[in-house]
Amino acid sequence: MPFQALRGFRDYLPADAAARRAIFDTVRSVTRRYGFDEVETPSVESLELFKVKSGEGIVDETFSFKDKGGREVTLVPEITPSVARIYVDRAKIEPLPVKWFSVQRLWRYEEPQSGRTREFSQVNLDILGVPGVEGELEVLAVTRQVMEEIGLGGRYVFRTSDRRLVEGLGRALGAKETDPFFRALDRREKLPSSEFQGELAKAGLGEDARGRLTKLLTDCGPGLSPKEAPRVLEEVRAWPGLGEEGVRGVEALLELFRRAQGTELEEVLVFYPSLVRGLAYYTSTVFEAWARTGEVRALFGGGRYDKLVELFGGPSVPACGLAIGDQTLEILMREAKIWPERPPGLDVYVATVDPSLAPQARTWAERLRKEGFLTDYDLLARPLSRQMKEGGRRGARSIVLLGPRELAKGEVTLRNMRTGQQVAVASGEVVPLLKADADVGSPSAAPARSPARPSPPGTSSVP
Repeated sequence: MPFQALRGFRDYLPADAAARRAIFDTVRSVTRRYGFDEVETPSVESLELFKVKSGEGIVDETFSFKDKGGREVTLVPEITPSVARIYVDRAKIEPLPVKWFSVQRLWRYEEPQSGRTREFSQVNLDILGVPGVEGELEVLAVTRQVMEEIGLGGRYVFRTSDRRLVEGLGRALGAKETDPFFRALDRREKLPSSEFQGELAKAGLGEDARGRLTKLLTDCGPGLSPKEAPRVLEEVRAWPGLGEEGVRGVEALLELFRRAQGTELEEVLVFYPSLVRGLAYYTSTVFEAWARTGEVRALFGGGRYDKLVELFGGPSVPACGLAIGDQTLEILMREAKIWPERPPGLDVYVATVDPSLAPQARTWAERLRKEGFLTDYDLLARPLSRQMKEGGRRGARSIVLLGPRELAKGEVTLRNMRTGQQVAVASGEVVPLLKADADVGSPSAAPARSPARPSPPGTSSVP
């Protein structure tokens, strides 16, 4: 009976593994340019760490078990509690602000569906010690740059709101409790209008209150830009019963949108008043990235969580951040037809006219690898025609062909795989020629001819 990957888990073959690696390399490059430092945390943590943050209910969503010491532990379902644990341990010596990021594999025992697997990789961004909107602006700016550099420019939008504002709206509209009101808003796009209105009624909103809220949500549509949002926010600020905290939420958003105007964030940031996020530890600003086209879906999200460090026994430290999951990004990139469908090709494939030259092929491959070229050679003693086909299949830019007569003269044959042009090259000139070709930036550029000469007839049997 053949074995298969467990439900909710995936294999990543070379093409997809290479695509994922390229995305994560871009993430690391961008976040480092923005001054973030990378951290790594364990794959297994105390289950209590996550109970503190999310309550006993989190147990059903984790791969948790007792270790050989009888301790309750779990495969880590999210990174933020681990980041808080690290910071609490280092609070007295860690200078602020802290800007940390991680790229790690996580596990959640959830029902698998499109964009959600039980094992996944996630990018986590956290800024600790910044109380003002500068923190949110920095997190959103680095995320915008990541999205641009992986090729998703124009395909996403950052929906933004503030939990204090939304809670104030609930009070002003007569909601009996916050949680049912939040749940209704959180499910708004998943419910028919009649069911959404029914959820609002269950939360305590009368007919007039439901009409006021519906008008606000309709006026905001898919989201208001930083220039459009202040008009609506000023109107909401005047609502009776909004409360002091609700007003603070309005003011924070006004400042955020004011600061975003004239920056690159202005094109992707919108006010979306029904956004609340499902995690209770968010204290004020919340945001989610949503696809502009195709199936409407949340790509990732985050916000401000100023009480999280205190929750784990640390000092009062403002914090904000977000998490980017790999599965929804892959779906959007595939829809946009920018997901790489094959692994990157080789720089060089070393081929031989005769299998007896295999030791020389290995020597050449090692030399080129040390020079930084992606290089491979034949390990199966195949005929030259098969080797050339293999070089083409592997996407090699160049073939270094070894023949006995050429080697006796201190030469090899260098072939450009796109043009088919080949020249005899002195062995000492191969690396400079390959590097010059790479510097031009064209993987199909023919090698320079000046230090080489055309192969005389019969020199090699390259097809």
